[in-house]
Amino acid sequence: MAKANQKHSARASASRIIAEVLQHHRSLNGILSKTLLLLAENERSLCQQICYGVLRWQPQLQAIADQLVKKPLKNKDSDIAALLLCGLYQLRNMRIPEHAALSETVNACKTLGKPWATGLINASLRNYLRNKTTIEEQALQQNSARYAHPDWLINQYRHDWPENWQSILETNNQQPPMMLRVNQQLTSRELYLSQLQQVNIAAEMLSQTPEGILLEQPCDVHQLPDFSDGKVSVQDGAAQLVAELLNIKPGQRILDACAAPGGKTCHILETQPDNEVIALDIDPLRLQSIKQNTDRLKLKASLVAADANDTTHWWDGQKFDRILIDAPCSGTGVIRRHPDIKALRRPQDIADLAEKQRLLLENLWPLLNTDGLLLYTTCSALKQENELQIMNFLQQHPEAQEQIAINPPASRATVGYQRLPGDDSLDGFYYACLRHR
Repeated sequence: MAKANQKHSARASASRIIAEVLQHHRSLNGILSKTLLLLAENERSLCQQICYGVLRWQPQLQAIADQLVKKPLKNKDSDIAALLLCGLYQLRNMRIPEHAALSETVNACKTLGKPWATGLINASLRNYLRNKTTIEEQALQQNSARYAHPDWLINQYRHDWPENWQSILETNNQQPPMMLRVNQQLTSRELYLSQLQQVNIAAEMLSQTPEGILLEQPCDVHQLPDFSDGKVSVQDGAAQLVAELLNIKPGQRILDACAAPGGKTCHILETQPDNEVIALDIDPLRLQSIKQNTDRLKLKASLVAADANDTTHWWDGQKFDRILIDAPCSGTGVIRRHPDIKALRRPQDIADLAEKQRLLLENLWPLLNTDGLLLYTTCSALKQENELQIMNFLQQHPEAQEQIAINPPASRATVGYQRLPGDDSLDGFYYACLRHR
């Protein structure tokens, strides 16, 4: 067991994960969750902290690393290139003593099976410590390093939000708060706040939502009272506003078209548990997470694995009173929660995603009852995926009319409502509610 833990030490594991994200464009969450199971318990938090931190600051760290290693490493040594970023992050951003961060990062070369790299990592990190001021000043001359975002994304935020782009970038580089949604079928927000107080978890009501709670410090979900019994779920306040906009009534038939992992499905059911809710997702494996959530919260939905656009294969011909399209998007409103988005997204992705969103709107709109509501949402902060998408849809569909919110969930956009990252401490989110006239 000791040998296995050494093989999967925090720093070596973090460098492998980061290399997978940066070189092979794999999602951080998927690799990290599997890797943490291989680590000793006391190593897991450090590995996770390094992974998130390095990916959050990667453009800045890379600009420094480029000054330390003049000749780029080969693709087969991407783990060593990532290990250097891990070492720099520890020295710059963590409260680990310099000697410990340096020696443990150097030792990780051997754990990775590349003892030849110990000299390279040792010399590079010591060079950084000796010439820190000059190296930092040189790195920050690059826009991408200064703001720790790829240039194309900086330019896109700047184009869409000329007065807000710098605050968006700043928010994206912060660690996100942890927010909870109380299951109103099982308890109240006031009662659950009392339970948190009894176990010394500092928290307060989230003023923007009726069931939301903001924790003073993030914690493991298993520390939350009655989490396994379904009294509470983890969900950002911006996403909690979705169910209210749907204006759900008893006896309605509801479609959640891109449902996994099921947070909004469950909130819809918590509002009216006896309604018929179809939770659809193209990935059968991701449906399992919805099942786990509905079981934990003591709720019931009909789970369907299918492509929402291919209605002939899953739709029974009975129209819906409410349709939620939480559309696949760039995720540019939730980068503080998913810093790997900076590395994974490409400029051309935005047009591809906008086309997917357009197809979902076109194919699901005919499934809506007359006088029914379709709610289109994204966790994007880019206009092409949001208000421009809905403006185009309304132009093509005269029978569609925007439903103005009684309680606006965010700032008014040309069409719909846009919450930018960090507004009221919440995630970036877009909402547009359309009524079938």
